Amino acid sequence: MQNSATLRDHTLNIIKKLPARFQSDQAKDLEAVFQFRLGEQFSFHIEIKAQQCNIKMSEHDDPNIILSMSEAIFIALMSGEIDGMSAYLKGDLTAHGNVMLATSLSKLFKKRPGDSQKIAQ
Repeated sequence: MQNSATLRDHTLNIIKKLPARFQSDQAKDLEAVFQFRLGEQFSFHIEIKAQQCNIKMSEHDDPNIILSMSEAIFIALMSGEIDGMSAYLKGDLTAHGNVMLATSLSKLFKKRPGDSQKIAQ
C-alpha cells in the first residue's frame, strides 16, 4: 500500500490533469456537478456546463451526484485499472443522486498513455 502522502500526491496529480483529459464534444447538452468524496476529509467537485469543465477543491452546495470512495479506488478508476460498475458492486464506491451520470464519466475524460499504471495493493 502506498503511504498517505504519496497517495495524496498521486490523487492531486490526477485531479490536476482532468481538464486536459476533458472531452468537450461528449458534454453537449450536459450540465451537471459531480461531487467526489475521497475518504473522510478530502473532496472536490467537477462542474460541467456549456461544454466546459471546472474543478474546485471543495464541496458543492447542490451536486447532481455524489461519488464516495477511497483515494486508492479513485486512482484505480481514473487509471482504468477497475471500472466504476465493478467498484460499485463490490461496495468500494457509493453513489447518491443521479447515478446514471456516473456512467458518463468514462466518456467525458479520456485515458492518457501511462494512465493504466498499476497502483500498489
